[in-house]
Amino acid sequence: MATITTYDNYPDGSIREDLSDIIYNITPDDTPFYSATAKTKATNVYHEWQTDTLRDSAVNAHVEGATTSSDTITATTRLGNYTQIFKNAVKVSDTSYAVNNAGKTQEMAYQILKVAREQKLDIEKAMFANQARVVGDASTARKMAGLGAWFKTNVDFQSGSSGANPTGDGTDARTRDGVPTSFDGDGSAAQASLKFDSVMQDIWTSGGVPDTCYLSPFQMNKALNFVGNNNQRSSVQAGDETVVKSLVVYVTPWGTVEFKPSREIDSTDVYILQNDMFAAAVLRPTKNIEISKTGDATTRQVTTELTLCVKNEASSGLATDNTVT
Repeated sequence: MATITTYDNYPDGSIREDLSDIIYNITPDDTPFYSATAKTKATNVYHEWQTDTLRDSAVNAHVEGATTSSDTITATTRLGNYTQIFKNAVKVSDTSYAVNNAGKTQEMAYQILKVAREQKLDIEKAMFANQARVVGDASTARKMAGLGAWFKTNVDFQSGSSGANPTGDGTDARTRDGVPTSFDGDGSAAQASLKFDSVMQDIWTSGGVPDTCYLSPFQMNKALNFVGNNNQRSSVQAGDETVVKSLVVYVTPWGTVEFKPSREIDSTDVYILQNDMFAAAVLRPTKNIEISKTGDATTRQVTTELTLCVKNEASSGLATDNTVT
């Protein structure tokens, strides 16, 4: 009987490739602070606003029938920040428009969407940055002052090794202390909550109503161990023996604050903010335009120009100079 040979796939080069039409990208692009800020319109590269405060309270007793004297009037404080240009470009060969791409209809459209997501992360990082404003010139880029350059009133920082608050008007950056301390103090969760509660108390005394705490994933783990946290959940489910631990809000006598970790915040900083006291003043909304063609390729540019408006820094607070290991 003749031997029957089985034909298999291994030497066959005619089989089409099996390439999925899905591109898997897990890189996060969430921007909790930038997304939470109100968007206002800027009409100049230097955006300004005014702040004011009430005088200190007094018993305010007067003699019957006495002549009334006018109170001393104080002028408002005028503040401002420069708009910063965020710009990225994508260059794609004209051949890529003709070929059949897996997972994307057009290479340019895919790359534009990708770079726009990356630019949004850049904006979040710049807003959190300990960066002074820069007016800029023909050879120097304008820069907006980030949060680190504004906070001077309700701040828990270390001053033993050069740590110092900025002026508070965006003109200079905060000085980092050379010997940071742990957010959980001596290792006890009680010390961590004391740092947080101390800033909360200062904010409340100043008149602020904070609602959100922005912190790095490392400091978020410290916050999970706060003593007396009414909203921390730690329970064992009998079915799958899964331990569930979460932190949504933290309740203090000075207010209830939601915790939101951000990947773009400096790990040494913990910002406790009243969100409605911050805004992104947009001079040029995000837009992509085609740049003049110079060869067998197409280039498109994605641009956003905006600045950070800190309406009144005393509405919020900062716990900084925290160790990150």
